[in-house]
Amino acid sequence: MSELDDIRAFVEVLDNGGFSRAAQRLGISKSIVSRRIARLEDDLGMPLLHRTTRGITPTEAGIAFKQHGERILAELNQAREAMASQRGEIVGRLRITLPTYFGVRYITPILTELSHAHPRLEIDSVYTDRTVDLVGEGFDAAIRIGMLKDSTLVSRRIATIRLNAVASPAYLAAQAPIVAPDDLRGHACLVYSGGRERAAWEFQQGRRKYAIQPSSRFISDSGEALVRAAEAGLGIAALPTFLTFDSVRAGRLVQVLADYAMPEAGFYVIRPPGPHVPARVRRLIDLLAQTFGDQPEWEERCPSHGPARQKPPSQKPARQRK
Repeated sequence: MSELDDIRAFVEVLDNGGFSRAAQRLGISKSIVSRRIARLEDDLGMPLLHRTTRGITPTEAGIAFKQHGERILAELNQAREAMASQRGEIVGRLRITLPTYFGVRYITPILTELSHAHPRLEIDSVYTDRTVDLVGEGFDAAIRIGMLKDSTLVSRRIATIRLNAVASPAYLAAQAPIVAPDDLRGHACLVYSGGRERAAWEFQQGRRKYAIQPSSRFISDSGEALVRAAEAGLGIAALPTFLTFDSVRAGRLVQVLADYAMPEAGFYVIRPPGPHVPARVRRLIDLLAQTFGDQPEWEERCPSHGPARQKPPSQKPARQRK
């Protein structure tokens, strides 16, 4: 298998931008990676890498050889998967990217369950809120929250993500009652940026739709930071219920405009195109569907909210209209 080890080392060097990171990925020393690349170049009789003080880049031959090497390694992995599936095992490496908060809280337990059930499966998880290039960066799958754009990637919708407008009881106690979306104009708003900090907040009641441009007092690319800012009484935030249900249940936040719906998003698993779906990806999708498909945890545990005219905890709540 030494030739395959050499090919794998070469592919890892290019995928990871250098010998040191490739060595870390492979769990071997940098000197072993260097020897494997040198042996491969000797065997082929031509250099595959340009080495300079500023780093490494592939030669023309290196670019072509990497494509062949990736196909060889992919076919080897498929052969191993086929044999392992006959024994009910899942092997290989699952490389997945996940949004930071949602991934850590909700998906990591699924990955640990998968790892316990299949000891020969290696899991490489990357937690980031940026949109990763699955094909270009070599990922098997991605967890995405939001509204998907058209692409060649294959998606599976796992659950619906609802948005709510929320604020602290203290903030609401100091303001005029908020009974309609137009009442939000002039309020301090806590806005999720993510590249869309000027996006309008949309509400709907029956067939009537409203779009409100929030006056952004506090902007952040972290949903957790916006939850904390809302709890501190800085203003009103529009956030997914998976971020806010703990705070609402504990009384630190109150839903605003509960009689109005905000646009729904989705919780998706995305994978590269192609007819072959690795067993590790299929099993991950199955586990996610089993865990979240019927009713996600944050929906089960999120209390039903009363009408929009909430009052601070020191006063009795208004009687709901029948």
